[in-house]
Amino acid sequence: MLEIRFHGRGGQGTVVASILLANAFFKAGYYVQSFPLFGVERRGAPVEAYLRLDKQEILIRTNVYHPDHVVVMDRSILQAVDVSKGMKKGGYILINAPAVPKGDHWNSAFRPAWVDATRIARDNGLGTRTHPILNTAMMGAFARVLGMPPMEAVVKAIQEEVPDQVEKNVQAAKDAYLAVEGFEI
Repeated sequence: MLEIRFHGRGGQGTVVASILLANAFFKAGYYVQSFPLFGVERRGAPVEAYLRLDKQEILIRTNVYHPDHVVVMDRSILQAVDVSKGMKKGGYILINAPAVPKGDHWNSAFRPAWVDATRIARDNGLGTRTHPILNTAMMGAFARVLGMPPMEAVVKAIQEEVPDQVEKNVQAAKDAYLAVEGFEI
């Protein structure tokens, strides 16, 4: 079983990203669970969401305390939250950033990857200049880092679940898939 934890801020599409990825993995033949953890429910407040996937039925019903991988939708979260807490050795931390963030929070236990999902969302006209919606861009980047689900499943999930600007969201996922850096293919 793979467990993924998402960190973001309210209004960025963190929860929707976990749901869309769950849908894509389901289309690729996996059993999935996706659920959020909210604190203060307001725009800009820290948000966590979780995704589990497996080829077998998933019976566990708890939060994800020891994720295999972490997705960080807003790099400012790195100053407030230990995103690697409980993370299994060797996992990826995918960060929305134009370059790998500097700091002492990196260690050899996990592998950083990054993509400028904010720029990609803005370039594709998703959200506003001050509040870009970057969930589909992060979804595409994560698919590349992990090597799954296939892009066809990502596109299908976006086409079925995103209510408007479908083609812009598909393009953002494809752009981020190609733009992600910092990992070994």
